Amino acid sequence: MMHRQIAYLSIPALTLLAGAAFVPAQAQTGPGDPLPPVQYAQAVIVAPSAPPPPQTEAIPPPPSAASQPSYWQPGHWSWSQSGWVWIAGNYVTPPQPTAAWVPGQWVTQPGGGYVWVDGHWQG
Repeated sequence: MMHRQIAYLSIPALTLLAGAAFVPAQAQTGPGDPLPPVQYAQAVIVAPSAPPPPQTEAIPPPPSAASQPSYWQPGHWSWSQSGWVWIAGNYVTPPQPTAAWVPGQWVTQPGGGYVWVDGHWQG
C-alpha cells in the first residue's frame, strides 16, 4: 500500500522557496544573551488505514517524587513504510506545574487516510 508524506514548512522556509527574503523580527540580543528557541518543520505521515486498537501497557512506577512531577504519556501506533509500529509509553515532565497533557491522536482526513497529531502540553 502506498502512503503520502507531507512536510509542513515554516513561513521563512516557504518564502525562501518562493524566492523572497524573509527576516523574522526578533528582540535585540547582546553578547552572552541566550539565543531564541528554534522551531523545526515536522514531517506529517499520512497512513492509508486506521491504526490497530491500542496495546495494553503495564505502567511502571513514576520516577522519583524528589524530582518534578511526571505524567504517563500512553503508547500509540505509528505508521512506517513497512506498516504499523507500536511506540511504547513513557513518563513526561510538564513544562510548568499547571500544564495539562493533551494526548496525541490519529485524525481521519477528508481525502482519505489518517494523520497523527502529536500530543502536547497546554496551559
